[in-house]
Amino acid sequence: MTRRSPRARSGRAALEHRPERWLPAFGKRRCKNNSLEHCPGSDIRDDALEPAALILARGAARAGLSRLHGLQVLRCVATLGLAVALARLAGALIETGGLDGLALGLAGACLLAGAGLGSLIEARGAALEAEVAVALIDAAEARLAVMPARAAADLPRGAVIAGLQRHPGALARLVVGHAAARRMMGLGPVLTAGVVAVVSWQAALALLLATPVMIVFFALVGGLIRDRATAQEAALGRLATQFADRVRTLPTILAAHGLPRETAKLDRRLQAYADGTMGVLAVAFLNAGVLDFFASLAIAILAVFLGLGHLGLAEIPGFAHLALWQSLLILLLAPEYFLPFRRYAELYHAKAEGEAAAEALAWVFSEEAETRPERGVVSAAPGARGLVLPHAGSVADFDLPETGLVAVTGPSGAGKSTLLRVLAGVEAPLAGAFRLPAPGLPATWVSLDTPIPAGTLAAAIADGTTATPEAVAAAAASLGLSDDPHWPGGLDAPVRAGAENLSGGQRVRVAVARLLLRPGTAFCDEPTAKLDPANAARVRQALACAARTRLVIVATHDPALAALADRRIAIDATLSERQAA
Repeated sequence: MTRRSPRARSGRAALEHRPERWLPAFGKRRCKNNSLEHCPGSDIRDDALEPAALILARGAARAGLSRLHGLQVLRCVATLGLAVALARLAGALIETGGLDGLALGLAGACLLAGAGLGSLIEARGAALEAEVAVALIDAAEARLAVMPARAAADLPRGAVIAGLQRHPGALARLVVGHAAARRMMGLGPVLTAGVVAVVSWQAALALLLATPVMIVFFALVGGLIRDRATAQEAALGRLATQFADRVRTLPTILAAHGLPRETAKLDRRLQAYADGTMGVLAVAFLNAGVLDFFASLAIAILAVFLGLGHLGLAEIPGFAHLALWQSLLILLLAPEYFLPFRRYAELYHAKAEGEAAAEALAWVFSEEAETRPERGVVSAAPGARGLVLPHAGSVADFDLPETGLVAVTGPSGAGKSTLLRVLAGVEAPLAGAFRLPAPGLPATWVSLDTPIPAGTLAAAIADGTTATPEAVAAAAASLGLSDDPHWPGGLDAPVRAGAENLSGGQRVRVAVARLLLRPGTAFCDEPTAKLDPANAARVRQALACAARTRLVIVATHDPALAALADRRIAIDATLSERQAA
């Protein structure tokens, strides 16, 4: 399981740590001068720009990957030293029957060093993959936290589920495990061939001649694996979307006796995903099998040439007249030459899965949503122009003050709550545009279903704020929460999970107390509807106090609250108007 960082555990922390510092423009690679033009010397083409998720993941892995690669080089050197020591030890033992003490000591030291470095590499690699996955999840959570609610609602549920559960891990394997294997595939065989060349440059050349065949095969297989991995990710997204939708509508499915039919649909989606997974693995295993065949063939040819040279049956340059330990060294290093290719082949499917995951994470990291004008938002003075509400019709144009209490009034069903949701960005208008003052500050929503976290009263009021204990106590006292006879305990009064021990009125008062501690526009939907006269008066006074420093918009049937308003927006079936209170 991927370890989550503390920052990844709350939406508030994600808001405080926005991912913009990581994110270049979607599909662009930033050069050293921070421009968004194609970088000279980059390994991508202008018509095949990398997804921003992949660039972010590589940036998160860069420093750790360099250290990991250094450890891999040291292990490779230790392995080569072990091969030399074993060849000298075995050659002396066979030819003279004695032990070479220096070779024995070198073999023991290299063996211990290789084992220790191998363990360290595995631990560092796993930790680095976890760090990269957490960075991607953090960025996704931060993007969701600042995304307008209507934009978040338009996201495919399957993309969101798979994006947070599977894609970060797949992308982390690409930029850590696969990247490390790719680097060693370029360096490891060169180091091995260099050691072989000291003994016989002809044998080293024979190993090098086998390399182009493997590279060509990688290129041929790569497209097939990539296509199957993309199909696999698409199948997973469809499966997650369908499963989430069926869970949400399960009561309706059960009521309509449709469980067998929906189960069969899910089985088909699951089978499609399983087939895609097996397709990727089949190609990956085929790739590894072909590489093993070529490696075994090359090693067998070397063994035959060396044997003919030792028996004096053929005078093959570079293979005849070698000492026994030299021939043993060549045979020991030949498999080591092909080992990085095998490791890369084992992780080749990770490349395809990671690239597919990077494309699938475009909904998180694309700057298109950040840069395009928000639908329904105007850049003129705060207010609304030509607004048409879903299910409620048009509303006359109105202005909004920078600060003050604005009351939205009208009969039930006229669209008061809908107007609040539109202004808060929860719903999109059918037509028209609007703008709020202080757009950079987070808004606060107050209603009967305001989320209240479990814990204590003090924690529930301070949730999402940096208020001092004194400010929290003052806010609780102003709403009569610290001495509520129906909820004893003061600021230490317990709040159960889901706020099940709170009444609707208590929940609203906690939300209003929290509002007093937060800046930004406040939206209050019927804040006095469930309150007795004394507590309703406290809420009215608190809202009027908050409206001195910010804009507070309330939808209400309460004449006393409407009378306190600095401005009203009256909605009925045919007319919306605004007037001074």
